[in-house]
Amino acid sequence: MNDDHIILGIHVSDRLKNAVDVQKVFTEYGCNIKTRIGLHDVDERSCSPSGVVLIEFFGSEDEATAMVAKLDAVEGVGVQKMVFGH
Repeated sequence: MNDDHIILGIHVSDRLKNAVDVQKVFTEYGCNIKTRIGLHDVDERSCSPSGVVLIEFFGSEDEATAMVAKLDAVEGVGVQKMVFGH
């Protein structure tokens, strides 16, 4: 097991169109998601079509890389990975 802290930043450009495919990947890797935070702009007049999800990943570097590849394969989704070592 990896002791590094792996954080994934996932940008979804069209939440309504891509949410189902993104959620399928999240479900597949559900046991590897320690923390999940979703961010998007919303106010009384509008709700942003794009958003960012931050994931604290639990597991190996190989598992994180596999999840990133599956998310990157979804149209309109971009992923950046941060790794904080000990």
